[in-house]
Amino acid sequence: MKTIVYIGTSLDGFIARKDGEIDWLVKFEKPVRGDYAEFISKIDAVVMGRGTFEKVLTFPSWPYEKKVFVLSTTIKQVPAKLKRKVTVLSMKPRELLDYLSNEGFSNIYVDGGKVIQSFLKEDCIDEMIITKAPVLIGSGIPLFGYLDHDLPFKHIRTKVYSNGLVKSHYKRKRK
Repeated sequence: MKTIVYIGTSLDGFIARKDGEIDWLVKFEKPVRGDYAEFISKIDAVVMGRGTFEKVLTFPSWPYEKKVFVLSTTIKQVPAKLKRKVTVLSMKPRELLDYLSNEGFSNIYVDGGKVIQSFLKEDCIDEMIITKAPVLIGSGIPLFGYLDHDLPFKHIRTKVYSNGLVKSHYKRKRK
């Protein structure tokens, strides 16, 4: 089982504005589309939280071909057109990973601020691919939160795009 974060942030570390808007980020997406397509082709399933799921529902079309698992205690059902594509679960990260492993999934894309933070708190993230956009937004939803202890990662590579995006790939350093 491998868990990977693939996410964009502002220079000041926010993944969205306080209201969930990502208008400042989408204007930079064009040069990374091919990279994202390559990344998602290696993924078996997507795990996200309620906030991310609700944001994705506002997109013009459903962007995932892979099975999506939404972690939520408040969502009771998904839109009818997504019933076969989305499953809502209420589990802690380790419990969820055991469940997904038993279902045959092995490469998991972890998305959404609170979900990423909960996976990091339980030391359940193996890799992070973080793309920084060259913009400060001042406030919003942070990518990282409080941790009980340090989690060392090893830098694998960094790619710089002509529009100022900087994408860095990290792997968790295990003992």
